[in-house]
Amino acid sequence: MIRYPIFLLGLALAAPALAQSHADLDAVDRAVAQFTGLPQGQPGGAALPVDRRLRLAPCRVPLATGWYGARQDTVEVACPVPGGWKLFVPLAGQARGEAAPVAVARGDAVSIAVSGEGFTVAQSGEALESGPIGAWIKVRTANPAAPALRGRVLRPGLVGIALP
Repeated sequence: MIRYPIFLLGLALAAPALAQSHADLDAVDRAVAQFTGLPQGQPGGAALPVDRRLRLAPCRVPLATGWYGARQDTVEVACPVPGGWKLFVPLAGQARGEAAPVAVARGDAVSIAVSGEGFTVAQSGEALESGPIGAWIKVRTANPAAPALRGRVLRPGLVGIALP
């Protein structure tokens, strides 16, 4: 008769381990939103939440995010461990046939705002590519020896770079 309470105790202790048997898909959605800087459903943000039917191994390290493809219309989310997994999250875009107006043109003088937790610094630069609001473009600071940077067009004349 003592076996039944011990079984219940064992089941209660195993419950947290069972809950962690799959990756947190909400964390994947948050990682994409943080990477793009836009909420789900907005142009430039994730088109849809990650499919909740996925059963991925839990990732014990921070997720890695980056662009997949030259068009920058898909975010790659990976669990960067040996044998880890990768997901490709499509971004919401403009409706077909609807072109977004260019907010920054190649050669425009822009302010480059670099922001992190609790600070923002800005300096002048030049757009090396054209893009609408929300697009990622290459920019160069006033120092010609400095490498090109990638930033998001925030509004006409302003490109932002968010630091983790």
